[in-house]
Amino acid sequence: MIEQRRDLIGDDVSGHTPTVTFSRQLHKIRNTVHTRAVQPNTVIRAAALALTHEPVPAEQSVAGDPSTAASTLTEFGDLQIGVWEMSVGTMTDVEADEVFVVLSGAATVEFADGTPALQLRAGDLGRLAAGAETTWTVTETLRKIYLT
Repeated sequence: MIEQRRDLIGDDVSGHTPTVTFSRQLHKIRNTVHTRAVQPNTVIRAAALALTHEPVPAEQSVAGDPSTAASTLTEFGDLQIGVWEMSVGTMTDVEADEVFVVLSGAATVEFADGTPALQLRAGDLGRLAAGAETTWTVTETLRKIYLT
């Protein structure tokens, strides 16, 4: 599953893995997601974690020049926990079943099925349903911790 690649990305990172969640699958197929090993009784400064952004694919980009970045932090039971970030702009997505906490930034998430839009800002806890078709409009670079 996780290929050992310390030679390419340093000792604090345990490997690479494609696709963080289904919701970012189209984008992540083209990207590499760094995986950091979080050991028990340790901490990662997720709000300050350096991330490498990649442009959002043209078929998902709606407005502006959005980019995204992600880093899987750890697995806990059957959950994958990581950091995801999107720069200012608008993109479409298809979501995974996910719970997340916004660390910084601001965005609106609209749903194709007419579900009321989510207004996101730092400190918010949200949940997305698998298969939900969404449009993310980020007005201030958004960073979140996700559990999927």
